[in-house]
Amino acid sequence: MIKILLLSDTHSYIDNDILKYVKQVDEVWHAGDIGDLKVTDAIKKLKPLRAVFGNIDDNKVRVEFPENNRFMCEDVDVWITHIGGYPNAYNMRVRDEIKQNPPKLFICGHSHILKVMPDKKLHLLHMNPGAVGKHGFHKTRTMLRFTIDGSKIDSLEVIEFNKR
Repeated sequence: MIKILLLSDTHSYIDNDILKYVKQVDEVWHAGDIGDLKVTDAIKKLKPLRAVFGNIDDNKVRVEFPENNRFMCEDVDVWITHIGGYPNAYNMRVRDEIKQNPPKLFICGHSHILKVMPDKKLHLLHMNPGAVGKHGFHKTRTMLRFTIDGSKIDSLEVIEFNKR
């Protein structure tokens, strides 16, 4: 079983409150708009990190992280990208691939809106952790924590921080 912390849209912001949750999991996944590599460097000092770049990220971030990160976590096929849309409204950049070869877990950021929903047609689970940074229109900073045990995605928790 692997405990995962999923975050997105840090926009160069990292603090001890976020790092406290980093210490409690096995891996951290970042769905883009990192902002500054100091964010990912702080996380990597504590735990393994899987991440993608987002639309605000500069060349330094884009050299270190891919646009799409598809991998197996235990028995779950995971695809992380920053701009991906959601069931019935996937971004045109991923739409064909996701229909032809759907993962079991599709993760994106970008919208700053926390959303977890199944895609019943493609038999996948979509997750967007919202935004944990302080830049953007969101009022509450959010992250997700969950476990993957074999092929089971379980123990999903929403982590909320005080208003920006």
